[in-house]
Amino acid sequence: MYLVNVLLFVGGLLLLVKGADIFVGSSSWIAKRYGVSEFIIGLTLVSIGTSVPELASSLTASFEQANGIVIGNVLGSNIANIGLVVSTAALLSNVKTEELMLRRDGYIMLFSAFLFLLFILDFRISRIEALIFLLLYVAYLLFLLDKVKKHDEDIYFIDFMNYFFKFEYIFDLKTRIESGVRGRIEEKRIKEKVTESSEETERKTKAEEEIGAKNKTGNKIRTDNESRTGNKIRTDNESRTGNEIRTDYESRTDNESRTDNESRTETENEIENEVKNPYESSLLKEFLKLVAGVLAIIIGARYFIEQSIFFAQLLEVPETLIGISLVAIGTSLPELMVTVSAARSGYASIAIGNVIGSNITNTLLILGCSGLVHPLTLTKISVYYITPFMLFISLLLILFIRTGWRIKRFEGLILFLLYSGFMIFIFHFG
Repeated sequence: MYLVNVLLFVGGLLLLVKGADIFVGSSSWIAKRYGVSEFIIGLTLVSIGTSVPELASSLTASFEQANGIVIGNVLGSNIANIGLVVSTAALLSNVKTEELMLRRDGYIMLFSAFLFLLFILDFRISRIEALIFLLLYVAYLLFLLDKVKKHDEDIYFIDFMNYFFKFEYIFDLKTRIESGVRGRIEEKRIKEKVTESSEETERKTKAEEEIGAKNKTGNKIRTDNESRTGNKIRTDNESRTGNEIRTDYESRTDNESRTDNESRTETENEIENEVKNPYESSLLKEFLKLVAGVLAIIIGARYFIEQSIFFAQLLEVPETLIGISLVAIGTSLPELMVTVSAARSGYASIAIGNVIGSNITNTLLILGCSGLVHPLTLTKISVYYITPFMLFISLLLILFIRTGWRIKRFEGLILFLLYSGFMIFIFHFG
C-alpha cells in the first residue's frame, strides 16, 4: 500500500548521498582548473565532505519549517556517528587513537555540544545563535588551516578559544582573501607579459622574413645583371638555358618551401586541437557531472524529507523521532561506509577523526545554516532526553579515546549497546 512512499524515501536517500559525492568531486576539479586556491576549496567543499547529505536534508527541512526533522537529524547523526559508526570500527578491530585527536578536535566537539545545550534552554535557536555557530565553524577551519600551514601540531583547545574571542580569524580571512586577489592579479600580469613577449617575437620573425625576402630579390636582380654582362661572351642560347635552369630550380624551391610550411602549420594545428580538445571535453564532462550532482541533491533531499514527514504523520510520532532515526541513520551512511572500509584496511583511526569532525560540522555548520534560514524550535524530548544523551555519549567517547590511547572491542560494544538501548527507550517513551 505504501510501497511508492518507501521507494521514494529510499530513492531520495540514494540520490542525496550519490549526488553529494559527485558534487564535491566535480566542484573541486572545476575550482582547481579555474585557479581557485586550495584554501577556498578546503574551506568550502572538502571540509563539508560526508556531511553534505545532512546539510542538504536539514536545509530542505528548514525551508519546510519541519524543525523536528532538522533537530532530530543533527542530534541523531551525532549520536549515530558515535554509537553506530565508532562502535562498528572498534568491533571490527581495536582503534588506535592519539592525543592530538583529543586536545584539538575532541574538546571542540564537546564545547559545541555544551554550547548547543546552553542555547536551547529556552527551547529555540534564534538567528543570532545560529550566526554564532557559523562564526565558530569558520574560525575552527581557519584555525586548523593556520596550524597546518605552520606545521604546528602543538595545538590545544585554549589556543582555539583565544583565536576565536580575539577575532584573529577575521584578520586571517581578510589576509588570505587579499593574498589570493594579489596572486590572481600577479598571475594575470605575468600571462599578459608572456602574451606581449610572444607577439613581439612573432612580429620580429615576420620582419626578418620580409627583410630576407627583399635581400633575396635584390640578389636575384644583381645576379641577373651580372649574368647578362657575362652573356656577351657566352652565346644567347647558353644564357637562356642557364636562366631557365635557375628559374626552374627557384620555382621548385619556393613551391617546396610553401608546401613544407603549410604542412607544418597543419600539423601544429592538429597538435593544438589534440591538446585543447581533451581539456574542453573534460571541463564539459565535469560541468555536466556538477549539474547532475546538484540536481540529485535537490531532488533527493526533497523526496527524502517529504517522505520522512509523511511517515511521521502516518505513524503518528513526532518529527523529531523520525529525524533521529530514519533521517539520521540514512544520512550517516557515508560515514559508516567510510569507517567499515577504513577499518578493513587497517586505518580505522582515520574514521574516528572523520566522526569527530563530522559532529563538529553537524552542530556548528548545519544548525547554523538551518537556523539562519528559519529560527528553530525544540520539543521537550529534544531538550530533556536527546541532547543530554548526546553529551553523555560524547563524553564517553572522549574517555575511551584516553584509555590506553585506543578504543577496544568491548568499548565499541558498550557504545553500540548504549545506542541501541537509547533508540528503544526514545521510541517507547517518546
